[in-house]
Amino acid sequence: MQQMIDFDKENMKESTVKKVNHILDHEDFTLEKVKGASGALVAVQKWASAMMKYHELLKIVNPKRAKVIEMNEKLAVVRAMLKEKRQKLAEVEEKMQRLQNEFDEKKAEETKLVNEIKDAETKLGRANKIISGLEGEKTKWTETVASLADQFSYLIGNCLVAAGMVSYAGAFSAQYRNQLEEEWVKKIDELGIRVSQGMTMKGLLEDPVMTKTWNAAQLPSDNLSIENAIIIFRSRRWPLMIDPQNQANKFIRNLSKDPHIAPQGIEVLKISNPQLLRNLELCITNGKWVLIENVGEDLDPALEPILLKQIDKSGTLRLGDKQIPYN
Repeated sequence: MQQMIDFDKENMKESTVKKVNHILDHEDFTLEKVKGASGALVAVQKWASAMMKYHELLKIVNPKRAKVIEMNEKLAVVRAMLKEKRQKLAEVEEKMQRLQNEFDEKKAEETKLVNEIKDAETKLGRANKIISGLEGEKTKWTETVASLADQFSYLIGNCLVAAGMVSYAGAFSAQYRNQLEEEWVKKIDELGIRVSQGMTMKGLLEDPVMTKTWNAAQLPSDNLSIENAIIIFRSRRWPLMIDPQNQANKFIRNLSKDPHIAPQGIEVLKISNPQLLRNLELCITNGKWVLIENVGEDLDPALEPILLKQIDKSGTLRLGDKQIPYN
């Protein structure tokens, strides 16, 4: 029994197979005769028949098994090659992605450079236009520099005339002011100080833009009125305005409405106001304009420190019996 179990059915010899088949094919070795001879031999006969059939099947299966082994070997080779090709493909794809990234970077850099070139060309074109325009100004600038250099040599004499007019000519008529200017120009020239011929205070000190602002505040546009305004704002002393037609009063009131000129506005006071000194104190402390109306020939001596601008080094001013900060 153990021999039958351990029988090597995969490697039966062909000679053995022939002998067994010869016995199994014998007419006296049928299943009925074997059964009649011995019941135990039936199983042996069946086992032997099964082994022969198995052997015949092996003749068919073994080539297929060999083919399978051969195909598996080939498959293993193909799979190894496929794995290698996939690795190479992955390397190629990685390289392609890297090259694509580099291409995108270079493309973006190219676009940036093209834009910079266009921007530079635009700026260059504008610069050329500016240069072309400035070339035409060169002559004008050269003449202006020469003119300013020449005017500088007249600065002292011109300033003498303007300063004299601001200091002393305020009370005089337009005709007498013209005579004063002509006389001073002549005298300064005789002293060897260079002065512009036809020099006037208005010509030197007038600011056309400020003049327009004054005119907008209802200052008459004649030379005398403009000169008066120049004296008011250029003088170191507070002006006394003789104003029979009330023009100066309206002008000062209107001008004080401009927050850029009089940020704190204006306070209009009467000389007869019993609270005059108190109101002046508040205005001086806060930096507010003050217009005192109806001033006579005599003034309260208490106003003298204000009129003379007697401001000490600490920035205070004496008003009556008080020392107040001067704004």
